[in-house]
Amino acid sequence: MAMKITEECISCGACEPECPTKSITEGDTIYVIDAATCVECKGHHDSPHCKSVCPVDCIVQA
Repeated sequence: MAMKITEECISCGACEPECPTKSITEGDTIYVIDAATCVECKGHHDSPHCKSVCPVDCIVQA
């Protein structure tokens, strides 16, 4: 599985530097997660780290 950023994203950028696989990039209006490279932080953190730093809770499991 992979994580997904919903339309509630405020484009704060908090998630991008926290991604160990560099799967998060700035999109046209919101940040996006590349499902092909997202590993939900397995092998890096106990849970998806992007979700834990998101101030608006807009990152969900895809």
